[in-house]
Amino acid sequence: MTDNQNTDLENDELYEHHKVIATDGQLPLRVDKFLMNFIENASRNKLQQAAKEGNILVNDIAVKANHKVKPKDVVRIVLAYPPAENLLVAENIPIDIIYEDETIMVVNKPAGMVVHPGHGNSSGTLVNGLIYHVENLPTNSNERPGLVHRIDKDTSGLLVVAKTEFAMAHLSKQFFDRKTNRKYLALAWGNIEEDEGTIEGNIGRSFKNRLQMDVFPEGEYGKHAVTHFKVLERLTYVTLVECKLETGRTHQIRAHFKHIGHTLFNDERYGGNDILKGTTYTKYKQFVENCFKILPRQALHAKTLGFRHPITKEMMQFDSEIPEDMNKCLDKWKTYTINSKD
Repeated sequence: MTDNQNTDLENDELYEHHKVIATDGQLPLRVDKFLMNFIENASRNKLQQAAKEGNILVNDIAVKANHKVKPKDVVRIVLAYPPAENLLVAENIPIDIIYEDETIMVVNKPAGMVVHPGHGNSSGTLVNGLIYHVENLPTNSNERPGLVHRIDKDTSGLLVVAKTEFAMAHLSKQFFDRKTNRKYLALAWGNIEEDEGTIEGNIGRSFKNRLQMDVFPEGEYGKHAVTHFKVLERLTYVTLVECKLETGRTHQIRAHFKHIGHTLFNDERYGGNDILKGTTYTKYKQFVENCFKILPRQALHAKTLGFRHPITKEMMQFDSEIPEDMNKCLDKWKTYTINSKD
């Protein structure tokens, strides 16, 4: 038994993520048998294979299939997605479309919306809404209609969608050739001393925690990744930065900023939901916890998106407003910074 079935689905590449917390009364039970109670259609063989690959974690430590789950253990697992085409159902989901013509669409995705379906998460995604609003969307190499790129579930902001095969090929090549302009706003823990800089280092799935991506500055593991950043505002114990992506790897900004010691604010996956900087005073702790409630996700927004139109060849640039939750959190930090100087 568990106290909930907290499923964390961020659609990282071809993986899904589950988290289950054992209750106080949990009897010792093999972790593979334990997980079968909470993951729909997951066979024991599939769970045992995940354990062999180091993809079952108990309290953030990789375990074998015969590991016994105990009370209050936090069990996490990474599984490969099944074929997405079996899960696609058109749904009349409101989509914030900021531009549309016969070949492309630019949408502003809210935080909390998953981009594409996966096992255990077959509805309510952006793709479910897209196939309702647009007929015969082309599919990418992963059989995902319309998608040229993606952003994490709890990241808000801009995405371009291809409505024709030609647009899909043309836009995909621009992303591959790094000819797009993507800028994000991020609130990071700590005072980033440099006014601007570049973070470079291969990104691959972490050996220690398969739910995270890690940075490998040397060696051949992972994929080449480059993030340029510029400090916009220093707010006492956090820093607002603009990030420009040269590459587009899974969790790139989140992993890169953790690597340099500035984890994104309230990024649970990477430890940013702990109070990483500041005083030990109870009042300050309450202030930060209130900020977490206002912004219950990582402080990351895909603000600017630029690309060349597949047909007209015109360079198009789109910008989005900072979402309300992130704006309110920033306002609280700005007020705190002003008051702390008095």
